[in-house]
Amino acid sequence: MDFETIRQYALSKKAATEGMPFGDGVLVFKVMNKMFMLMNFEVPFELSLKCEPERAVELRERYDAIEPGWHMNKSHWNTVTMDGSLPPKLVYEMIDHSYELIVGSLPKKLKEEYSKIK
Repeated sequence: MDFETIRQYALSKKAATEGMPFGDGVLVFKVMNKMFMLMNFEVPFELSLKCEPERAVELRERYDAIEPGWHMNKSHWNTVTMDGSLPPKLVYEMIDHSYELIVGSLPKKLKEEYSKIK
């Protein structure tokens, strides 16, 4: 999976936006102004994705390319090295899971705004 494929997948999510609030080295993807994915420009590039704590531990134990979130809450975020060792289906599932966790945690007002977006 290449950088642009992952980028386009993240942007295909409802209300997803991208920006570089931390400078030129990290692309940040948000839904309703809440981060659901970070992506650096290194080779191989890395993703930081939110994850339920129990699932995060299971993924880390099973895959060498998945580690506790770099500069993030290590209980709730994983950093995924995109070195080709992970099945694409799993990467998409992790992006979806992160996005859904953020949408599910939105405050009521933002959930109402989100629900009105086509």
